[in-house]
Amino acid sequence: MKAWDAIVIGGGHNGLVNACYLQRAGLDVLVVEKNDWVGGAATSRELTPGFLYSNCSYVCSLFRPEIMRDLELPRFGLQVISYEGGAVFTRDGDYLANYRDHDAHRREFARFSKRDAEAYDRYARDVTRQCRFIQPLLMRTAPDPTSLKPRDLGELLYLGKKFAGLSAEEMALTLRFWTMSISDFLDEYFETDVIKANFALSGIIGTALGPMSPGTAYVLLHHYMGEVDGSVGAWGYARGGMGAVTKALAASFKASGGTIRTGAEVDHVLVHRGKAKGVVLAGGEEVYGKLVVSNADVKRTFLKLVEEKELPDIFLRRVKNFKIRGSSGKVNIALDSLPEFPALPKDSPVYRGDMHFTDSMERMERAYDDWKAGRWSADPFLDMVIPTTLDPTMAPPGKHFMSCFVQYAPPKVNGRDWTDADRDGFAESVIAQISDYSPGFRDRIVHMEVRTPREIEAEVGLTEGNIFQGELTFDQLLFNRPVPGYAQYRSPVGGLYMCGSSTHPGGGVMGAPGRNAAAEILRDLAKSTSHMSPAHDVI
Repeated sequence: MKAWDAIVIGGGHNGLVNACYLQRAGLDVLVVEKNDWVGGAATSRELTPGFLYSNCSYVCSLFRPEIMRDLELPRFGLQVISYEGGAVFTRDGDYLANYRDHDAHRREFARFSKRDAEAYDRYARDVTRQCRFIQPLLMRTAPDPTSLKPRDLGELLYLGKKFAGLSAEEMALTLRFWTMSISDFLDEYFETDVIKANFALSGIIGTALGPMSPGTAYVLLHHYMGEVDGSVGAWGYARGGMGAVTKALAASFKASGGTIRTGAEVDHVLVHRGKAKGVVLAGGEEVYGKLVVSNADVKRTFLKLVEEKELPDIFLRRVKNFKIRGSSGKVNIALDSLPEFPALPKDSPVYRGDMHFTDSMERMERAYDDWKAGRWSADPFLDMVIPTTLDPTMAPPGKHFMSCFVQYAPPKVNGRDWTDADRDGFAESVIAQISDYSPGFRDRIVHMEVRTPREIEAEVGLTEGNIFQGELTFDQLLFNRPVPGYAQYRSPVGGLYMCGSSTHPGGGVMGAPGRNAAAEILRDLAKSTSHMSPAHDVI
């Protein structure tokens, strides 16, 4: 019976990135995916006639340009269109606009506070400094600080030199930044509630923390390190929805000779004498491989796909303690026309970006209070986009697709599983909020898809519906991600590797975990990594 050189579990973007690099290195690679389509959380699906939904992940920026070039993704159809604006609506009928142009952005802040407009340049400079420090680490394997291996010592020296290159003030600011709340961080620059709320959203998205929780300042940084066509910090839409990213990856993989099997759910990993030998599918079929790479999160991989007897007790305990807490949901809406927002000028560029209705840090924190109490937020934070304002391929002419990312939604409601009635109540909290700012909005709705943590976990396989496969707090970053001693994509089982977002550098449609894991696998196999571009400095 055939034994593949590598079997990759899960056809999400990191799994496909990993498979592409391994295949291009000369390995014979099989990707097995439980759904009848590839993509994981980066999919485009037609759930009502004529409308294409980005039904989980919905915007593109973090995906590394080095990976796009290496795997020739534009050749396979990937095109990313930048946002043109954005807005935060205020309860008094006004709005704070976001513009791509820095000076226009600054003038808009001056409308609310001249002091905050002056502080904006200082804020942008300080955040850029933090990005410059951390960005080169995204595509490097985190060192093991307990190891005396030359590579680990070299990486620790690299980190030390970067830190030593900062001034004493910059060192202090960096250490504070990594551990402070986004609320405290923004208080050092701005005085206006809506301006602080505008920036705070990047510190809470996908995270089971509120804006006043320590560690959320770094989450903001994680969202600022992307780029679109060389524009650092820009966000955009993948033309054809987020499934265009994984569709291009799958095409690149197949063009290199790779094989994908859909409808092939893995029941468990085959382990013999401490080494992975393949996988057993849900129907009982055994598929053999010289090594196995899991794109599933760390809990799903080691608590469900590998038997406990194959793992050290301390490793199991740390995996069980790894924080993967669901905090968000998604409402996808097909509309028969573009919604109107009376606060906005007609044809304003802010329609062609992300819009929010939470205009103060206090409202954001109160939404998190509901999550802590085991409820979905009564006054939720929405990251609302209408991709069809820039990408008409996703809906029939004149009609629109709206995506609403929603904070907060707990993995369980008052300690019990979600019900359909809970899901409907969650959706109503979203529609009611939009309707407050857009008269007649309900009448425009053609179809809705509502996804709580229950639906996200059931379809995509993300534990508790956590979109980052684990929180991005300081205790779960670098050589602590996912657990100490196993931050280099290897596991206690020989020949079993990890490549998902539970590993360094974390979540988002970035591709770096898949790429970095491929580099480590190829080093173990003594194969060339010359086809893998190093990280470039873009700031």
